[in-house]
Amino acid sequence: MRVAKARRFVVSDHPLPWLLPLVAILLVFTVYPLIYNIWLSFHEFVPRRRALEFVGTENWVQLWNDTRFWQSLVITFTYFAIALVFELVLGMAIALLLDSDGFGLGFLRGVLTMTLVIPPAIVGMMYLLMEDPQFGVISYLLQSIGLLNPNNPILATASTALAGVLVAEIWQWTPFMVLIFLAGLRALPPEPYEAAMIDGASSFQIFRRITLPMMSKVIAIAVLVRGIDLFRVFDYVFVMTSGGPGASTYSLSLYAWQQTFSFVKWGYGATLSLVTLVIILVIANLFIRIAKVRW
Repeated sequence: MRVAKARRFVVSDHPLPWLLPLVAILLVFTVYPLIYNIWLSFHEFVPRRRALEFVGTENWVQLWNDTRFWQSLVITFTYFAIALVFELVLGMAIALLLDSDGFGLGFLRGVLTMTLVIPPAIVGMMYLLMEDPQFGVISYLLQSIGLLNPNNPILATASTALAGVLVAEIWQWTPFMVLIFLAGLRALPPEPYEAAMIDGASSFQIFRRITLPMMSKVIAIAVLVRGIDLFRVFDYVFVMTSGGPGASTYSLSLYAWQQTFSFVKWGYGATLSLVTLVIILVIANLFIRIAKVRW
């Protein structure tokens, strides 16, 4: 009888059987790690005792006095802003070019997805070789046109290292923006464009007064998704520069990783990761409110 009741409950329209697996996954992989991370931020690992020791708010006080933290925060915001602007502009420009049914454009739209399946660490290694001062093709081209001094390698010079990392990021993730914008452009109604062309509006006027307003929600979603991912940058920096030269490419994620695994400061690393989470949540919610994004 109990088995029959349980079977009827599982195959019924009640939402609980279908929500339980999702709730269990969220509890195990989201809620529990978050709570543990908060608990860990008030403790610190003591190597000589091989145990965690309660330190209260010491990690949080250290955070505000840590100049490397503030420096990595500035670098992360700089990286975030530059990459987002380039990916947004290039993504929209390429999407407008591909928004057609011309011969071969469908193939090009398919090719764009190839960069998204490559692991970021592989892309970082690829650009590390391409920007090598001795045999890298990018370094060779920049030296040939006089934009790069052979004595100042891209990734070994503080003023150009961040730009060298950004090139890899922008190359891989601009197609992501292209695909989102292209889907939005394909969904726009044709009537406003036909009326604008009849009235003699120029291409720029059509783009500024029709395309951009109607694409505003799509652009907002794309910026939100990519912005959250950009703020957690780790792979490219770790593979290409490891934060150097000096601390010119240190991101918050890389700094938290270094404190946790290199210096075995588990509590301080947890504190840094929590601060990163709080910053992302604040910025994302402010953007959602400003852009009036509705889910």
